[in-house]
Amino acid sequence: MTRREERAEEIRAAGATAAVCDAFDAGALREAVVAAAPEAVVHALTAIPERIDWKADPRAATNRLRREGTKNLIDAASAARVRWIVAESVAFLYAPQGDWVKDEEAELFVGGPEPFGAAAEAIADLERHVREAEGIEGVVLRFGNFYGPGTAFAAEGSQAEEVRKRRLPIIGKGTGIFSFIHVEDAAAATVAALESDVSGTYNVVDDEPAPMDEWVPAYAEALGAKPPRRVPVWLAGTIAGRGVARNAAELRGATNARAKLELGWQPHYASWRQGFHEALG
Repeated sequence: MTRREERAEEIRAAGATAAVCDAFDAGALREAVVAAAPEAVVHALTAIPERIDWKADPRAATNRLRREGTKNLIDAASAARVRWIVAESVAFLYAPQGDWVKDEEAELFVGGPEPFGAAAEAIADLERHVREAEGIEGVVLRFGNFYGPGTAFAAEGSQAEEVRKRRLPIIGKGTGIFSFIHVEDAAAATVAALESDVSGTYNVVDDEPAPMDEWVPAYAEALGAKPPRRVPVWLAGTIAGRGVARNAAELRGATNARAKLELGWQPHYASWRQGFHEALG
């Protein structure tokens, strides 16, 4: 499903049937899902812009989708008697306290500085709707930062452009922990969730959560770019906003142990180190 006809052509070209529908139009959404008569629904509704401007709150549209769109989608799925829903969440909105690598029981960053507090609240709302969907089994997949074809970290992506221009610095001591996942591994985890008989919440990340002072230089090297600059948190805050700068310095990573055990899933790209070089080298 897509809300734009031009994207529908891409879906058809990939060999799938496209439904053009706006997730905020509850009636049309219900009609589309009922007409499709699916056994399961994969909820990956987002509206992330191609280029991120943190001062403009790039997550605002996606936050609304995760709150209102999720409710509309679950109502439509109930009308269609869907038995299973797999929903996309994120593994990089854990509260920046305690352990540097989090499991699924850790507290989300609800109440944190903007734009992260609102994003965490929207994620919590999405996950609650999925867990409480009456008569539908729900799986929440908390994905790490996507990289690979078509992502911001692809060779032609916006993050790659920032690195080439040396505009993706290491912030503070570079201790913020990032978790990555190749898009092919994210797709494989989604298939595993659809084929499993379990429900619950799972971090879908690779095996190596990494501090900023490790992955940014490695990413630059894989791109053939100059090494990144280092900037203090206060200086990064004047450019991207205090909340963004502080979050980058204090970000928590995630562990994939539960997904491996209960979904029977293993990432092909066990580390972003391997993935960066294979995708960009």
